[in-house]
Amino acid sequence: MAIYDYTVLDRKGNEVSMADFKGKVLLIVNTATGCGFTPQYKGLEELWQKYHDKGLEILDFPCDQFGHQAPEDDEGIHEFCQMKYNTSFDNFKKIEVNGENEIPLYTYLKSQKGFAGFTGAKGAFMSLFIGKADPNFKETPSIKWNFTKFLVDREGNVIERFESTVEPKKIAEKIENLL
Repeated sequence: MAIYDYTVLDRKGNEVSMADFKGKVLLIVNTATGCGFTPQYKGLEELWQKYHDKGLEILDFPCDQFGHQAPEDDEGIHEFCQMKYNTSFDNFKKIEVNGENEIPLYTYLKSQKGFAGFTGAKGAFMSLFIGKADPNFKETPSIKWNFTKFLVDREGNVIERFESTVEPKKIAEKIENLL
């Protein structure tokens, strides 16, 4: 299967075909409203403002699997994002990204780009933090935390995976290269 073979749900529960995004560069992110990485919404919005007209789409999938940090319902999450971070890109329905209830899109994304390690200023902290709960976390492709980002090119190829510790602005050059 390819990324365009999947469907997802918008925040109101309507099916959206990933094929609707053919020809676009995608940044697919699992997010949370009460996480230490939640301020990344600001950087995501900056990317969207700068590159949306050139073909970037940001697909925001709220997820409550990590520390129960997205407890609101879908509308509450949407309101939070608009009020606190003035986001223009839309939120999809809250999902699970790991385990028996993970959505097929995330099964696919993880099969294309597995975990390659935490980097950046908070990388060592996250390795210790995640390692306490799962000593073998480096061995699996599972999503480790909120704000894991997948970059997809205009042809639907998953180009790169960025962990929570990578700020959105650090992805700008890679987005530009794909646009």
